Amino acid sequence: MRHYAITMGIRTVCFILMAVVYPVGWWTFVFAAGAIFLPYIAVIAANAGSDSVPIAVESPVRELDAAAQAAPDESPQTPPVITIHEQRPETTDADEDGSGRQ
Repeated sequence: MRHYAITMGIRTVCFILMAVVYPVGWWTFVFAAGAIFLPYIAVIAANAGSDSVPIAVESPVRELDAAAQAAPDESPQTPPVITIHEQRPETTDADEDGSGRQ
């Protein structure tokens, strides 16, 4: 909130200087850019800033490690493995001539 207030205060100063400073020169455009773009920067910084409320998030990695350490007495079991073997059907001489007939 403090950063937002400071940024908006600078924006107000830029707006006043843009209207008051004479003769118009390059600095007037700098003040105008500050008056135009500082609100956007202030809102983005306020929304992206750190929250004051702590968030208690549990890590799933810690949960997995804790479960693995809790059961060291169990013997590791290997899961069943299913193996599939495929074979091509045998071709005859009629299939090899390229006629497409079977």
